Amino acid sequence: MSSRIPGLSAIAPRYKGVLSDIWGVLHNGVHYNEDAVQALTQFRKEVGPVVLITNAPRPSGPIREQLDGLNVPHACYDDIVTSGDVTRDALAATGKSKLFHIGPERDFPLYEGLGLSLVGEEEAEIICCTGLFDDNSETPDDYDEMLQSLAKRQLPFICANPDRVVDKGGKMLYCAGALADRFEAYGGETFLVGKPQSPIYDASIAALNRANGNPIDKSGILIIGDSLPTDMRGGHYQKIDSLFITAGIHAEDFGPADTPDDSRVTLRLGHEDVDSIGFMTRLAW
Repeated sequence: MSSRIPGLSAIAPRYKGVLSDIWGVLHNGVHYNEDAVQALTQFRKEVGPVVLITNAPRPSGPIREQLDGLNVPHACYDDIVTSGDVTRDALAATGKSKLFHIGPERDFPLYEGLGLSLVGEEEAEIICCTGLFDDNSETPDDYDEMLQSLAKRQLPFICANPDRVVDKGGKMLYCAGALADRFEAYGGETFLVGKPQSPIYDASIAALNRANGNPIDKSGILIIGDSLPTDMRGGHYQKIDSLFITAGIHAEDFGPADTPDDSRVTLRLGHEDVDSIGFMTRLAW
């Protein structure tokens, strides 16, 4: 049964490397968590490497710039692997060139150097969804007609961010995963490359091994995240221990974000398809 962990230091000696989520653990889109930064920095000093793993639908370069913009110290991580990184590989593997992009223009760097042509719905051979066009004002309901039409054409739908929602400074915003759910419900075929699917973990473990200098067995890796369907389920699929952070996207499920009801957290973890070794409100050393 999962129970509250007093701090990362209490379990750190069991592991040799960490795969940590970013949004919801390290920052909330507006401010970074100082205790989380300290915890990951201390883990690197005393134990081993830390690779940040995120369902952000952009290559790791822009995500590093985003962290710099939030003043997240480089000392708390060795490398970053994004859903965008593995999406690029998935797009190249299709052999198709006419792509319909669903998502904001800020995600266009995802396609640089791939030789793709961004086209309208009518010309599309493949769809890549990085999110909603305007996640501040839109919901998946605004996409029903479009998704039904595209699903009928049996176009492959690559979801560059399997997250359904994200908490941005206390406001829940819909992500690409919510549109992928709709597309699949209308009979379309979706390809999810980020958490909890294998491609992003293969790339992340490879990055962790490079940072370590030697391969790390999965039994020596700890996943840290705030999402049950992506972070925690990813740990279950990969047979890697996971630590659940409650004050993220599921915070409202457990009572006050700062003082969650432990029994509710334990009950939820027990009923989910996850293998959490325990939980913390927020990551701290």
